[in-house]
Amino acid sequence: MVYSVKTFNNINQLGLKELGNQFQIDGDKADNPDAYILRSQNLHGTSFPSNLKAIARAGAGTNNIPIEEATEAGIVVFNTPGANANAVKEAVITSILLSARDYFSATSWANTLSGDDVPKQIEAGKSQFAGTEIFGKTLGVIGLGAIGARIANDARRLGMNVIGYDPYVSIEAAWSISSHVKRANDLKEIFANSDYITVHVPLTPDTKHTFNSEAFALMQKGTTLINFARAELVDNAALFDAIEAGVIKRYVTDFGTEELLNKEKITVFPHVGGSTEEAELNCAIMAGKTIRRFMETGEITNSVNFPNMHQVQDAPYRITLINKNVPNIVAHISTAVSELGINIDNIINRSKGEYAYTILDLDEEDKTKIDTLVDQFENSDNIIRVRLIPLKK
Repeated sequence: MVYSVKTFNNINQLGLKELGNQFQIDGDKADNPDAYILRSQNLHGTSFPSNLKAIARAGAGTNNIPIEEATEAGIVVFNTPGANANAVKEAVITSILLSARDYFSATSWANTLSGDDVPKQIEAGKSQFAGTEIFGKTLGVIGLGAIGARIANDARRLGMNVIGYDPYVSIEAAWSISSHVKRANDLKEIFANSDYITVHVPLTPDTKHTFNSEAFALMQKGTTLINFARAELVDNAALFDAIEAGVIKRYVTDFGTEELLNKEKITVFPHVGGSTEEAELNCAIMAGKTIRRFMETGEITNSVNFPNMHQVQDAPYRITLINKNVPNIVAHISTAVSELGINIDNIINRSKGEYAYTILDLDEEDKTKIDTLVDQFENSDNIIRVRLIPLKK
């Protein structure tokens, strides 16, 4: 079987080779593909083709994908967490160093000079850009995932004191974080004690405007805020007030809006934090591997709307189901199998919110029975998507 994949945003071709020979890359011309692979393409307001089963974003954030609509349509949405983590880490560390020495303003000032005596003008004016060192300063890291953990560790190596806050830190990330990184019990501790603050959390209703007037009121004067996560984490009106009051010495962000441009003490990068050759390749490789594994085996890794599901297939046929998370659904599935005289080799059902995913391995060689079962599932009110995956030989 050959699967059709529609790509957007010039996905790295070396990464797409991870899909293998069973996948046909149809670029942006495929009308009804099995999967999408994209980077920044905005899917909000678009209609999903009926055959679309998976969307992989070559990056961590998925704000450009309508997750709820995809879930309702039985489409599994994947991201590639950690693939661009080193690139973003380096961008943040660079921003800390540039801010400490005020190289942003120094460069702008130097480029205003002219005349044969430029060297003398530079010597006369350079004292205004003396800056400070970061050694011994305190960095607050909000969000200790793949990116935040790397930043915390490297900042420690540069001699900074580091405070980290993340109530949802994973076990894997926790093992990777230096024991010298101090754990904050709440955000107020970060706000009150940091010379530099960097944020690495997703945008949710709870995190929107994390940096508001109340947060800025807790900060010490001369704080540098770095935002390579999402623009809406910062309330811009409150930010401008904090800059005016001297609380925020500099704001560095990778998310530009018109009101942030050409303002003193604000530095805007054009969303390039994760845009390195290595990061784009890593994201494409991870996206390709994820789509291939899902399409060929039904297993789920790094989905944002369905639980991770892994199960070795030994039985002749596997059926995967995306179903509403309602009572007795597993019993309904098992009964349908039993009534056809089919033996269940293995079954896993896990939920995430209002929906669930089921992997059903069947010890049955009779394809007629299997097709009858698939038809029954497809006609069930609470089952949204049915896939049949024969054992790969």
